[in-house]
Amino acid sequence: MAIYNLGSINADFFYHVPHLPGPGETLAATKLTRGLGGKGANMSVAAARAGAHTVHVGAVGHDGHWAADRMMEFGVDTRHISKLPDTPNGQAHIYVDAGGENSIVLFQGANHQIPAETISAALSEASTGDTLLMQNETKDQPEAAKIARELGLYVAYAAAPFEAEAVEAVLPHLDFLILNEVEAEQLEEATGKSPDVLGVTDVIITLGAKGARWLHEGQSRDFPAMPVTPVDTTGAGDTFTGYVLAARDRGLPMEQAIALAMRAGALMVTRQGTADVIPDLKEVDEARF
Repeated sequence: MAIYNLGSINADFFYHVPHLPGPGETLAATKLTRGLGGKGANMSVAAARAGAHTVHVGAVGHDGHWAADRMMEFGVDTRHISKLPDTPNGQAHIYVDAGGENSIVLFQGANHQIPAETISAALSEASTGDTLLMQNETKDQPEAAKIARELGLYVAYAAAPFEAEAVEAVLPHLDFLILNEVEAEQLEEATGKSPDVLGVTDVIITLGAKGARWLHEGQSRDFPAMPVTPVDTTGAGDTFTGYVLAARDRGLPMEQAIALAMRAGALMVTRQGTADVIPDLKEVDEARF
């Protein structure tokens, strides 16, 4: 089994600030660091570190070869990452305050220039029962979802950055949808349907410090969050998603997969950074909360 992740790859620039800047405000950052990021890369690294064979499908720009190399070091299959010589890499400028909250500005770069043949070549290798994972930081999501569904893949979508139209475009092809509480409300407003009647087999709504809710075939189950003091919440949701799908891919029941992902996400918020600090399975198993 394998996870094919059509996802973004960013250079993350972290600016540590005393508080998140308001309109027209200029702040002096106390620290600046660069790391591997992008919701796609984060989820691929999380899934790989959680023990799944993870194939990333994406693109880097002329200034992003280091990012693909870094993903490979974390165990991600990078054969289907295109290198685009005339395109800048995707970037995220992340402002992190003293309490761990963040504000993010994205530049799409190579993430919106992924060649269609890169996607088709990757999916041509997939087998029935594999997973296609997507987020809303790339292009051609509906087309990829349709192909994956026809091939018998389990089609998963992380609805962020949230756009109701983007979710609606892939909704008919989905088996798995994950979104946060605000996004769930926005999607219900746009579709007129509550998350439990969207026709998606597995829906997970993340609830921040309250945990997460799993909706499955008319049933609902809540999972409490682990008691931790957050240092940086960036990438925690991506870590959760990668771990859930990796555990499911390895054959765990969804209840166990979510419980494991809750632990991984809790451990992640105690660390500063994104893909570079996502915990591996051994660290998650050994964590004490």
